[in-house]
Amino acid sequence: MDKLNSIIEKVKENQRIDVNEGLALFRQADFLTLARLANHKRFYYHPDKIVTYVVDRNINYTNICASGCRFCAFFEPPNQDHDRAKGYIISKQDLFDKIQETVGLGGTQILLQGGMHPDLKIEYYIDLLTYIKENFDIHIHGFSPPEIDFITKKSSLSISETISILKKAGLASIPGGGAEILCDDIRQKVSPNKCSSSEWLEVMRQAHLQGMRSSATMMFGHLEKDFHIFEHMDKIRTLQDETRGFTAFIPWTFQPDNTKIAVKKKTSVEYLRVLAMSRLFLDNIDNIQASWVTQGDKIAQTALFFGANDMGSTMIEENVVASAGVDFMLSKEELTRLITRAGFEPRQRDCYYHLL
Repeated sequence: MDKLNSIIEKVKENQRIDVNEGLALFRQADFLTLARLANHKRFYYHPDKIVTYVVDRNINYTNICASGCRFCAFFEPPNQDHDRAKGYIISKQDLFDKIQETVGLGGTQILLQGGMHPDLKIEYYIDLLTYIKENFDIHIHGFSPPEIDFITKKSSLSISETISILKKAGLASIPGGGAEILCDDIRQKVSPNKCSSSEWLEVMRQAHLQGMRSSATMMFGHLEKDFHIFEHMDKIRTLQDETRGFTAFIPWTFQPDNTKIAVKKKTSVEYLRVLAMSRLFLDNIDNIQASWVTQGDKIAQTALFFGANDMGSTMIEENVVASAGVDFMLSKEELTRLITRAGFEPRQRDCYYHLL
């Protein structure tokens, strides 16, 4: 108990805790102690009662994917008869309509993500970005590290060359998707065809070195153990010490329905414990985001007392989590009402967490 108390004191004094101390706190501290500590830490970083959100839209440019991740219910495998199957590559007209609607709803950015399509080389992505920039003045937050790693290998380029080309064409920042758990023993089981944890981190390092910002994510509640969660956060924290390029951390729970991993869904309490620990452990990342997409509105609201200071996106459109049978939807009005009713001030932000 003395050991636990000394870790709690360290946290209260805003000192860094290591992986073993984080694990001990996670395993031994009770639920409300974690809540109190994380809430204290949240106000240490953000003394005001502002909770931010962004108005954007997830646009999936293709669902055809060679990765075949066991946790994904969204993708269609390549080489199907796509006249009969459900695989697609977005048309420019569809893309235009979706972005126009987003701008009309006050959106400031689009999140552009898709499958690892074996037939698309870098020219496709240059054309896609150029088309958007020629028609819209909107921030493009796009292409998670596995996509960039895949494009790099397909086009026989280096990671830094690929990022430089995409940046020149209009890519402004990179989402933290495809991280799952950054431990290769787990990645081999859940997404064996996706980039390794070191490749994921290298994409982020190279993007940060070129002045781009990115978010970082963690999907937990599948085949990992608790120590993997801390290994993952430690890798993110170490890279952040080096580059300072991450704007936010977003942990969310795996949604097992319609996927090839049969596990019991994590409870809201388990989600909130991990969320609180991410606020306590990631002492060099400013913002922690609540995941209403996987947790629903009430738990997202509760998350604001467990270390979260950001509600993420209004997500005018979301397809990937919805494919796993989870379809919480929130309008901008509902999102701001949730924040207000929790006793905070809602403020719209941009991708860099500047208040609008």
